[in-house]
Amino acid sequence: MIANKNISDTGHVWARRVSQQWEAATGSWGQKVADTAQKWHVLPMLMGFLLGRALILEELSPFVVPYLMVMYYLRRDCVIISAAALILGAFSQAIPLGLQATISVALGLFVCKWSERFRRKDFSRTPLLVFVTVFVSHLLFAVITNQVTTYKLVMVAVEGVLSFVLTLIFIQSLSIVYLAKPYEPLKNEEVVSLVILLASLMTGTVDWVVEGVSMEHVLSRYLLLLFAFTGGGTIGAAVGVVTGLILSLANVSALLQINLLAFSGLLAGLLKEAGKAGVSAGLLIGTAILAIYGGAEDTLYLSLTESGLAILLFVLTPAALWKKVARFIPGTPENLQSHQEYMRRVRDVTAGKIQQFAELFTQLSKSFAQTSDAEEREEQADVFLSRVTSFTCQKCWKKEQCWEKDTQATYQGMRWLAEKLYETGTLAGVTPPRDWERKCVKVDKVFTVMEQEFEREQSFEQLKRQVRESRKLVADQLSGVSRVMSDFAREIQREGMELTLQEKQVSQALEGLGLSVRRVEIHNLEEGKVDIEISQPTCYGRDECAKIVAPMLTEILGENIVVRERHCEPQKDGACRMCLASAKAFDVDIGVAGAAKDGKLLSGDSFRTMDLGNGKMALAISDGMGNGERAYLESQSALDMLQQLLRSGIDEKLSIKTVNSVLALRSTDEMFATVDLALIDLQTAHVRFVKIGSTPSFIKRGDDVITVTASNLPAGILEDIEVDVVTRTLKPGDLLIMMSDGIYEAPRHIENRQVWMKRMISELQTDDPQEVADLLLERVIRQHSGSIVDDMTVLVARLDRFVPQWSAIQVHGMPKLERPRVVS
Repeated sequence: MIANKNISDTGHVWARRVSQQWEAATGSWGQKVADTAQKWHVLPMLMGFLLGRALILEELSPFVVPYLMVMYYLRRDCVIISAAALILGAFSQAIPLGLQATISVALGLFVCKWSERFRRKDFSRTPLLVFVTVFVSHLLFAVITNQVTTYKLVMVAVEGVLSFVLTLIFIQSLSIVYLAKPYEPLKNEEVVSLVILLASLMTGTVDWVVEGVSMEHVLSRYLLLLFAFTGGGTIGAAVGVVTGLILSLANVSALLQINLLAFSGLLAGLLKEAGKAGVSAGLLIGTAILAIYGGAEDTLYLSLTESGLAILLFVLTPAALWKKVARFIPGTPENLQSHQEYMRRVRDVTAGKIQQFAELFTQLSKSFAQTSDAEEREEQADVFLSRVTSFTCQKCWKKEQCWEKDTQATYQGMRWLAEKLYETGTLAGVTPPRDWERKCVKVDKVFTVMEQEFEREQSFEQLKRQVRESRKLVADQLSGVSRVMSDFAREIQREGMELTLQEKQVSQALEGLGLSVRRVEIHNLEEGKVDIEISQPTCYGRDECAKIVAPMLTEILGENIVVRERHCEPQKDGACRMCLASAKAFDVDIGVAGAAKDGKLLSGDSFRTMDLGNGKMALAISDGMGNGERAYLESQSALDMLQQLLRSGIDEKLSIKTVNSVLALRSTDEMFATVDLALIDLQTAHVRFVKIGSTPSFIKRGDDVITVTASNLPAGILEDIEVDVVTRTLKPGDLLIMMSDGIYEAPRHIENRQVWMKRMISELQTDDPQEVADLLLERVIRQHSGSIVDDMTVLVARLDRFVPQWSAIQVHGMPKLERPRVVS
């Protein structure tokens, strides 16, 4: 058995290698032939000629008008060539048939031109128009030739009905030939319609016999080989049945071809894995078996000759042709590749649009970042002095003497006074230069006007400074949005690698453990970003995904894998669909305790724990101004905005600045809130603290307590604040304690609250986050004899290493999955 399997595998590899070498050799000239045929409209002309010759039951020709009218709407540029080819093909069959085709084509073109008056661009009326055209044209030909009989009228009606049906078929099949996109797989009825069109073309080759070899049989078997090679056994058998049926209508003696084509198509499709050699062998075996089984040993040689010629045509077929056919058949690698190419193009276009918006936001950010304060100090001083002199020297009787005869000395004196004013802010007690004072007759007025203009300029400068700060914040926000969009564009443009080999390895490993797997889809294999989706029959609640699948993937990937999401259908014939992803290196356990002032229900403090989805977790506490509903709404609003900004990918400093700006501008009332934010990286255990008017945080590590402080005003007081970020690194087992000012400032009789809080935290004998939060709140309340003097909130988080619930499963003989290099 093993030796036979090795020989079979070797044969498959050899056949595939020969096939690939031949395809490489014929690919270039095949493309040139295809380009030439498209340039000279060879395909519409050839199809028209064969359909013009095609007959059903040796006297009906229902193909001419349907093909002409469908081509009129699909390819207006080829309709004249198609009409001429139809007439020529009909005359090659018989002169009466050619005359009838001429009348039908002329009437069909007239009807098409007349139908344009309705301005209908769909095919809704085309089948009815075809029926009327065929019936009228054929009846007119019968009248001209004096052949009007009851039988002839019945046959004309039958021909009209057949044309009606063929129009529906040609609409689908010719649309596939000329308009279909390769990334859109064909439906079953579309495949059948296409095969009917091709079989109809072959009916035009009936009676083409060379040395006893029928071209009809050769072309039908060639078509069978082409579809069996691209679509497999199912498509091959279907094509064989449909082709044989159509050909038997054209030639009753070919009725036995249905069995031969159907069986040979099935056999050839089953051997498609061996390449062209396997498909060809399947056709030869099927031909020989049915010829011998049907008792037609005398025609065996002729049938094998016809199959041999079909195989020769098949081998000479350029790879471009069968690959083009394979792109339309669902499930083929070519169809999958074309769909992936289409999705890649859509992805690139989408990423390009996003990148354009990112560049737009970057340009807007640069525009806002350009400040309007481009004047130098010298120019500012000159403008300031010009305003002062316009109120003092302009109407003075000594203006000519000071500014025309002694300009330099006067300017130097005024400039000296301006510099002193800028340095001290006032001219009180300032002695002007002696020469200037001796010449000026309005010293006191100059001093007064200069101080007034200085105050006005300072107010204007403060306004300009606020504008610059607002513009800087807007520039930072636009820059942050641009950065997020650029990252998103790069993520979209990331080139996914072919993961078929890894998917097969995962499937084999699961089947080796006794599981039945329906589908394995690997979306990402990057370290720390693994994303795998697996479907299998229902496990009836046995939790196989967490107990077996995740531990097995943990072993072969070399990193902890957990079940991120699962959907199980426990009923019979149900399915389990699971999404598995990389586990975080650390896990966080949260505990929260709080109380409202005077024991009320609504506290002005708010807290939030946020999973940002990128391996980070955010913990935040906000304390609104005052107590009650208004303070609660203010703190909730601050945390809601902060959560949305952080989840969108904007960094914490810009997020805090944006929240502060919104709180400062949205109301004229004094509304502000403190924000205490901690961003925990669950892969590295690094923590970034941002404190806006909040109390210190504490890290309890064994008996040691580390204080984390920062000094910033609460959000909403100033329009622009400087955000300080403090970074710390936690260790497994550390407790991170965050609290509002109601907890920290509650013991008012204690001077050094920080030392008192550190001592109280160090005395705690538990490391359970919820117990720590409850004990701290209880002790603070006890300090005030059970009264709650302010809103109180304490948030405690303990960092631990992630430990999977189930240990990894050793998969013997299964190599580690190779992670493909992802190219951006």
